[in-house]
Amino acid sequence: MTAVLDLNQIAIACSTIGVVEHDIETPHGVLHVTMRGTPKGNRPVILTYHDIGLNHKSCFNTLFNFEDMQEITSHFAVVHVDAPGQQEGAPPFPTGYQYPTMDELSEMLPSVMTQLKVNSVIGIGVGAGAYILSRLALNEPALVEGLVLINVDPCAKGWMDWAASKMSGWTSNLVDIVMAHHFSDDELSDNQEITQTYRLHIAQDINQDNLALFCNSYNSRRDLEIERPVTGLTEDTVNTLKCTSLLVVGDTSPAVDAVVECNSRLNPTKTTLLKVCPQISSYLTSYCNCSPLSLLSVVPTASMTRLVRSRTHSASSMGSVEGTRSRTHTQLEGATAAGPAVEQARPQTMEVSC
Repeated sequence: MTAVLDLNQIAIACSTIGVVEHDIETPHGVLHVTMRGTPKGNRPVILTYHDIGLNHKSCFNTLFNFEDMQEITSHFAVVHVDAPGQQEGAPPFPTGYQYPTMDELSEMLPSVMTQLKVNSVIGIGVGAGAYILSRLALNEPALVEGLVLINVDPCAKGWMDWAASKMSGWTSNLVDIVMAHHFSDDELSDNQEITQTYRLHIAQDINQDNLALFCNSYNSRRDLEIERPVTGLTEDTVNTLKCTSLLVVGDTSPAVDAVVECNSRLNPTKTTLLKVCPQISSYLTSYCNCSPLSLLSVVPTASMTRLVRSRTHSASSMGSVEGTRSRTHTQLEGATAAGPAVEQARPQTMEVSC
């Protein structure tokens, strides 16, 4: 009898080749990480960190299984980090377990890099994961060459937010609270197929006690305390991200105000704000037909552009990459007739309609 393999089974089998899972001891506990590929020379490794209610599979599989991403992953190893207790099949923590703070979660990552012999990373984070990677870049700038921050919130919760979340906890269950973090009211009603997928995953695939601990840690985060530098005056003294950064948010996302606030605090010559319609969140390519390669290519100069071909590839390649995606329309906001020096200091904001 001849065995016939389903094409989906073949694709899944191929996608797991070169995938190794690790449980790595760090100063603040054990982290479960999954590595795809092997670090190549002095190239950075792509490091991902997911949001609350998700793990690396539910947050990033859609993106990394996208056809155009294969060009990137063929040249760069990928490290997926699962926050403590959020991976598939994670056992519950013992009674009295003290979950790491958001600062401590970021402090766990250098140990991961050392164990895996990774010299530097390009981080892709969503929500809580974006905050953690931002904190890593602030604490250890030499380790981070670039960031893609989706739905990042740089602010601590204020007293009003704290009170509202407490009251919400009395009247709503954990799944509803996490859903409200990911989706606006309109999205919950208009995109029921996608939101139901999220809801089932959050309720059934994540240990609820562990999830509550991660949520509490995120809601107790400190302000990143970043400040926009003044060109020629405070560039070397203010606390801000030193690496090239791409901020991504959907224009109907609950996080849009927070992401705009984050953009206002960062160096405009190294930061691009990408507002996407419809919402882009952790199931990045489920929301629109945009290629993730074209999204990564809009970072103006350094690390993300180098992902497309090589670390020495010119930033001029962005035009050719964008040109091959006729379905992606980008518009640079705030353009004026001012000279190049003036334009360079402006926040770079793009809106993508898919």
